[in-house]
Amino acid sequence: MNTLFLRLEGPMQSWGLRSRWSERDTADAPTKSGVIGLRRDDIRLRVLSDALRMGVRIDLPGTLMRDYHTTGGGRFVLAPASKKARFHDEPYIGGVLSAEVSKGRIKVKINQSAGEPETDVSERFYLADASFRVALQGSAELIEELANAVQRPVWPFFLGRKSCVPSAPVYDGCGQFDDLKTALNEPIFSRHVLQAWERQRPAELRALIETVSGDGNRQYDNIGVPARRIFRPRFVREIWLPLAVESTHINTLEG
Repeated sequence: MNTLFLRLEGPMQSWGLRSRWSERDTADAPTKSGVIGLRRDDIRLRVLSDALRMGVRIDLPGTLMRDYHTTGGGRFVLAPASKKARFHDEPYIGGVLSAEVSKGRIKVKINQSAGEPETDVSERFYLADASFRVALQGSAELIEELANAVQRPVWPFFLGRKSCVPSAPVYDGCGQFDDLKTALNEPIFSRHVLQAWERQRPAELRALIETVSGDGNRQYDNIGVPARRIFRPRFVREIWLPLAVESTHINTLEG
């Protein structure tokens, strides 16, 4: 057993790849940092990332959606309007903290014209109604450990962001395969995917395979220093898998 399969499927997913400040993007498929990060803040994340090779099969690409997102705002309930500086420990509703600290108190960002807490605006992108099958390959001992952990999680899983919960069991089986392409070619799909294909069944499926350095496209989603959100490059190659006429559905709740 050298391969662990994950089913990443839900109403909304978001896999940030180049997110900066007010624009939070999503890649069109799960990133390695996002998948490995399902283990939360485990100190072994970088070691784990290096020990695994990842492939993703896009069963349903989903629809790209944009969210106009606001954070903060609100108003102070007791502080006088004439006060120039306001702090995090004052009674207020909403607000965004600044980087300024005075005598251990954090200043709140204030809108200069309104004199009330500032509102931060950002654009956040999501994939709606997408479904992916992820294959992780590594040593037999590591895959067994991960399979047990995925089936008995300590924390709830989410698909890129905490608001994006999975609609199907994440654990999608294990197996022994020569390479990632062979693993992803296994014709096992979720019930939701097969139902979606009743309307329009594709002739082939796109897949992304992690390869050796220099072979494929460079992608910065290999975990470096999790606490500082530093990522290292890895190389990913796009392939297309022909789809058989009949496909298998697996119910991971029943084994």
